[in-house]
Amino acid sequence: MQNQATVNYSDGRFQPVIDKCEGCGRIVEEKAVQYCKSYLNPAAKWKLGFCNFATHAKPEINIIKVRINPLKAAKRASKRK
Repeated sequence: MQNQATVNYSDGRFQPVIDKCEGCGRIVEEKAVQYCKSYLNPAAKWKLGFCNFATHAKPEINIIKVRINPLKAAKRASKRK
């Protein structure tokens, strides 16, 4: 069995969370400073627009309905048989 090593968030490797991380379920507070327990530098995860570890924000998925010509669809279906 492996011994579970305790994580010391204040040793300098972990950066404090930014304002976009507020409300996330992965935030750990140690010595009145909040840290992300999943990523060392939370600001880098939000740099491209969205953090994939965020539990409080979900990406918007846009569903686009494509119109299919029924004559072409019937022709394609008959070719498969």
